[in-house]
Amino acid sequence: MRKQQSAVAMSGVLLRGSLITLKRKCGKPTCSCADGEMHTTPALSYSLKGKTRILTLRSCDVSAIRRALTNYKRAVAELESKALSGIRLTTLNIMEAKRKG
Repeated sequence: MRKQQSAVAMSGVLLRGSLITLKRKCGKPTCSCADGEMHTTPALSYSLKGKTRILTLRSCDVSAIRRALTNYKRAVAELESKALSGIRLTTLNIMEAKRKG
């Protein structure tokens, strides 16, 4: 049930950053990580005020986080397209005004 709650809470959310995997050793001498097989943890890496931050995630959150990152990339691409259209329109308007004037 937690998976569904997480996915529902993230629908329509935009996230900027990268999905990464942290690898670490826990330090227990009898753990398999002591022999080189490290523990892995999914995380969201993002920058805030010029500083990189890392938010560790639960495995059940990864798909919702991935969707939110995709939503952000889509929104940025759409905004960039609108901005370029605005530049083209402004250029045409200025050229037209120069021709008339």
